[in-house]
Amino acid sequence: MAADFGTLAQGVRGAVVLPGDPDYETGRRVWNGMIDRRPRVIVRCADVADVVAAVNFAAAEGLVVAVRGGGHNIAGNAVCDDGLVIDLGGMRRVGVDPKRRRARAEGGVVWGDLDAATQAHGLATTGGLVPSTGIAGFTLGGGLGYLMRRCGLACDNLVSAQLVTAEGRVVTADAAQESDLFWGLRGGGGNFGVVTSFEFDLHPVGPYLPAALAGHPLARARDVLRFYREFSGGAPDIVTVYANLARPDPESPRVGMRAVYTGPEEGGERALHDVRAFGTPDISELRPVSYLELQRLVEPMFPAGRLNYWKANFFSALSDELIDIVVDGFERAPSRYSIIAFEPMGGAVARVDKTATAFEHRDAMYSLLILAGWEDAAETDRNVAWARDLWQRTRPFSTGGVYVNYLGAEGDERVREAYGVNHERLAALKMKYDRGNFFRLNQNIRPA
Repeated sequence: MAADFGTLAQGVRGAVVLPGDPDYETGRRVWNGMIDRRPRVIVRCADVADVVAAVNFAAAEGLVVAVRGGGHNIAGNAVCDDGLVIDLGGMRRVGVDPKRRRARAEGGVVWGDLDAATQAHGLATTGGLVPSTGIAGFTLGGGLGYLMRRCGLACDNLVSAQLVTAEGRVVTADAAQESDLFWGLRGGGGNFGVVTSFEFDLHPVGPYLPAALAGHPLARARDVLRFYREFSGGAPDIVTVYANLARPDPESPRVGMRAVYTGPEEGGERALHDVRAFGTPDISELRPVSYLELQRLVEPMFPAGRLNYWKANFFSALSDELIDIVVDGFERAPSRYSIIAFEPMGGAVARVDKTATAFEHRDAMYSLLILAGWEDAAETDRNVAWARDLWQRTRPFSTGGVYVNYLGAEGDERVREAYGVNHERLAALKMKYDRGNFFRLNQNIRPA
């Protein structure tokens, strides 16, 4: 029998969107243009009661469920074929308590929302580098960002979370109540329910931070990346420096560094001087930037709708051989939109035990991202093959682990590598909170 979507619509404050409705095409699109799925129904939730109603309806009708926060995940798990999408985009309220240095944000909030609300009080927490990224998936997977070396990952700053379970129960998890669930939410992804609100610790940040940008021709990439290795390896926790290989101009491939001093503004220019001064960069800048500007710097490189395929791993070191492989591989990239990025770890991230939260990759020093991006669907096979081949050649140098938020549809073995030593405990937790694997459109942990 056909599902009774009319009854569902009467039971929620938000909107129920069906194929053929004016908002359906927009509602089923996500950031990654590779994803083209057609759900049977989209429920745009207005509040927690709507989420409960959507979960209960999907369970009663036997519909597969996707949960959409910001819709920015590379794997496209925010949308499904022939199922029900729980869209939290209408739940974007943020409250800030500057005295307690806490923020509470609903599950549809994106980092641009949260950053603006917290920076009004000179505060921030570790967030995504693209403002349209949802706080939900980002935090549940761990959460890497500019502030992580000083303040820890996003999940390390999570104080409590409210979620709706597969049984339609509303529970709050923190260090005192549902503490095992709270542990799993900090790195275990969306396996345990629909998180409808997050409470974060905040830190004094900005409003301006010293930042250094340096760009060099690709011909100097090996020397620049070796400098990057030495500089980032010896940097204090209040310095975060990214490196990337990119083609901002099709005829001028470049290697660049982006360094930020996240402590008090005094002393920042001195700490970042070497990034700007190394070699003879043809793009060089050292100036204070607002934290909100910093959080928007890379957004133009990742427009919505472009075709994307990513591969990634963690690394404990950047050897000369690895650097050579990466540079050689980038030179063969078939698309001008493809990027290779190095993200520094360490600092406060490494001072948390690998079993203290579900995110276990505490001893990694770098995350290496191979970001294939292109616009012509006819070029898909060629670009995917490039990313896979380069990843295979870098894999022997890696720790074997991978950041769960960078995974596509890569199979059970890669999921185990993402959760590492915590996988067994997560599987037991999944059995407790979702024994039927109702929430399975994610980097799925099967119930033990």
